[in-house]
Amino acid sequence: MEQISGKLFTQMLLNGAHLLANKKGEIDALNVFPVPDGDTGTNMSMTFSNGVKEVKKVEHSDVCDIAKVLSRGLLMGARGNSGVILSQIFRGFSQAVEGMKEINGLQLANAFFNGSRVAYKAVMRPVEGTILTVVREAADYTMDFASKQEQVDCRAVMEKMLVEAKESLKRTPELLPVLAEVGVVDSGGAGLVTVLEGFLMAMDGEIVALAESETTQSKAAADLESDEFGYCTEFIIRLTPHAQKHFQEDALKKGLARLGNSIVCVQDEDLVKVHVHTLKPGDVLNLGQRYGEFIKLKIENMQEQHENILTNEMNQESKPKQKYALIAVAAGDGLKAMFEELRVDHVISGGQTMNPSTEDFVEAMKQLHAEHIFVLPNNSNIVLAAQQAADVYEDSKVTVIPSKSIPQGLTACMNFNPDVDADMNIAEMNDALAMVKTGQVTYAIKDTTFEGLEIKEGDFMGMLEKDIVVCMPDRLEVTKKLLDRMVDEETEIVTLIAGEGADEEEAEVLRAYVEEKGDIEVEVQFGKQPVYSWIIAVE
Repeated sequence: MEQISGKLFTQMLLNGAHLLANKKGEIDALNVFPVPDGDTGTNMSMTFSNGVKEVKKVEHSDVCDIAKVLSRGLLMGARGNSGVILSQIFRGFSQAVEGMKEINGLQLANAFFNGSRVAYKAVMRPVEGTILTVVREAADYTMDFASKQEQVDCRAVMEKMLVEAKESLKRTPELLPVLAEVGVVDSGGAGLVTVLEGFLMAMDGEIVALAESETTQSKAAADLESDEFGYCTEFIIRLTPHAQKHFQEDALKKGLARLGNSIVCVQDEDLVKVHVHTLKPGDVLNLGQRYGEFIKLKIENMQEQHENILTNEMNQESKPKQKYALIAVAAGDGLKAMFEELRVDHVISGGQTMNPSTEDFVEAMKQLHAEHIFVLPNNSNIVLAAQQAADVYEDSKVTVIPSKSIPQGLTACMNFNPDVDADMNIAEMNDALAMVKTGQVTYAIKDTTFEGLEIKEGDFMGMLEKDIVVCMPDRLEVTKKLLDRMVDEETEIVTLIAGEGADEEEAEVLRAYVEEKGDIEVEVQFGKQPVYSWIIAVE
């Protein structure tokens, strides 16, 4: 195969997207931390699918034009760190094939080589043993091979790229000890290998179809897209005793996938929280009611929200810009209210269970009318998408304050001063990130071992910053032991933020427990966040 045409390149992209969607569950399972989160496979699949969706909308025959559309779609749809890195790989790929109707083997190798370099530059502190290592080692190996041939076959180049990517992936535990301890390879690297596998299959004339469950979900998404908007449907149900014994989260997700997209489904003991965008909210509620009783319910018409946004944008254009605006990411009505009380203008719903995309940030920025926008991602896996949005958005100056937790975001907001210049605010808000310790209590989704600590599925875990420091069946005891690790003689303020499932009685027990440790101011807030029963800030 001497050349890759636009038609073949498009099929390679479709294959890559479909194979990644079919295998995303396997890739999710490679995640090191046993916490319920957005997951690497899901984030990468949503990212790549968004790029391919944009490609399918246009009729281009040149590889360069297809690559450019793909790059833009990936850029805007990028979710999570691995999704952002994937978008940067194909941004570099697109740059390398600019002006080319078709590409030969050497040009293909060079495109991957350039993609690896662009991806590295996009990350401030590249970590080896990740998707970055896999793409760099594979691209270097492939470029070396291709450059030594007088005329190199495109399929041979793709095969070399895939073979070395697989070998590099096997070596990732040697570079990241935590991977070796858990006994897995890097999940982001595995996602990239899956895309490359799809590419090679297309070159061999093999078409990858979406698995039935993914086809159903894609159809629901397409229905929503064709109607443009639907209903944002959220509810919390308390499982019946029978449902508690037999409830399967995956089964509910599959049922929801037939009705909509943007699905989040999280179980915490006898409570299940659901978020879905659908054209048929009544059918979603009927499905949920099979499992238990509703204790909270919210349905919003997204078409109406969109029209309100457009109206606001038109009104804003006629007004002078305000000096500053703040955007924060948080999940839970209580957390949203906490940030709004601290002058945050727009709260993007998201966090550990649903990482916002670059486009989500850009759309939020469009709703604001400010000279300078500060963005607080409040999660380490969201920072890159926020930074990418800041690079894309041109109507305002945008600064990302790299907050990696809710307590860091709240503390940064407290140090924001609308009366001082931007440089002073940037300095003060960044300095504030180091002034607070973050603790979180959640549940384990699988059996594993982390730094010698044995973790059982269903047990509660106490996390100090990014480390799991305690794991036990009793949530209250886990929270107390976590507080023991966080509170010391220098502690002045402890903020306890209760999530879904945590009640006032438990809060008062914990308040008293902290107050016994000394002259410490204790504040209790009800954030109503999913996944984390408690978020703790210690200053």
